[in-house]
Amino acid sequence: MALQITTLAERPEFAPSLWDMDHTWQEFMLNDPIADLFYAIATTDYTEYVLVADDDADPGVLVARACMIPFVSEGAELPDDGWDGVIRSGWLARHRGTPPDGISALEISVRRDLQGTGLSARMVAAMRDHAAHLGYAELVAPVRPSRKHLEPHTPMTEYAFRTRPDGLPHDPWLRVHVRAGGKIVKVAPRSMVVAGTLEEWRSWTDLPFDRSGAIEVPGALSPVHCDVEHDHAVYVEPNVWVVHSLT
Repeated sequence: MALQITTLAERPEFAPSLWDMDHTWQEFMLNDPIADLFYAIATTDYTEYVLVADDDADPGVLVARACMIPFVSEGAELPDDGWDGVIRSGWLARHRGTPPDGISALEISVRRDLQGTGLSARMVAAMRDHAAHLGYAELVAPVRPSRKHLEPHTPMTEYAFRTRPDGLPHDPWLRVHVRAGGKIVKVAPRSMVVAGTLEEWRSWTDLPFDRSGAIEVPGALSPVHCDVEHDHAVYVEPNVWVVHSLT
C-alpha cells in the first residue's frame, strides 16, 4: 500500500471525518473525561500533532491516524498517570503559555479492515520522524498493549516485561514499538481512569453490573471495580511507558 502520511494541518479536509473512521476502541474508553482536553480541540488546536494517512490508490479516504501532544516534563520521571497525565499537562501548558519540552504519542488507529497489514508500524515510524522534525530529542508513549485484555488479572508489571525467546516483547503492540527503536521503561499504573454510574456502565458494555467486586469487561486491560451499594464503577487502566530516542 502506497501511503501518503501528512499532518492534519496540511490536509484540513480530513478534519470533519477524523473520528468517523471504523476502529476498535471500546465504548467505555471513549468516556474518559480527560480525553476532551485533547480530542475536543484536536482538529482546531493540535492539527500539527495529528497525522493522517490515505492510500494513493484511493486518495481522500482515511486509512489511519496518529495523535501526539506536546507537554511539560521538566526532566521528571514519566508520570504514573500516563495518558491522562500528558493530556492534562499539554492542555495546561497551552492555556498557560508554558513552552512544552516533551512530546507524547496518544494513539495510533488503523481502519478495522486494514489491521494486521503493517500500517501501525508505518505510523509509528511517521510519528518518530515528525517528532524529530519538530525538534524533540525523544518521543514517549503510554502504550496500551494489544493483547493484555486477554489477561485482565495479570499485573501489568509482569505482563509488560514478558519476552519471547528472541528477546522481543511478548505483546505484539509493544513489539512494534521496540522494533521501531523504542525502549520499555516503566508501567503507568493509572494511565486512564473512567468512572460512571452503574447505568452508564451498562450502556457502555451491555453487562448487568449487578454485583459488587471486580468485573471483567471485554477489551479492558484490568477488571472494573463495581460498587452496587454506592451506584458506581471505576476502571483504572495501566499502560506501559515506551521511550523512543530520536537522536
